[in-house]
Amino acid sequence: MPIVSYQVDSFTNEVFSGNPAVVVLLEKPMPDELLKLIARENAAPETAFIFEDGGEYNLRWFTPDIEMDLCGHATLASAHILFTEMKLQTDEIVFQTLSGPLVVR
Repeated sequence: MPIVSYQVDSFTNEVFSGNPAVVVLLEKPMPDELLKLIARENAAPETAFIFEDGGEYNLRWFTPDIEMDLCGHATLASAHILFTEMKLQTDEIVFQTLSGPLVVR
């Protein structure tokens, strides 16, 4: 399965500044160990993994070492990719996460 990913600098409009995160678009869930290996390979502070599930998006965050319960800048980076690169036609995204639902508008 091909894996599509983007590196996003959150909280800035300038390249190489802000807070970096990698956003990985998945077609379906993957095993935790594989997600950890992908995050380690990316070597970014956070790697966000998202996949669509019934109009909502599952979102998980990994550092190169562990899964996180919550990550703000990687959530914003994920919404940015869905709105700008994937051309999502909605005003609101609901992310299902370990911390519960997160809504981005």
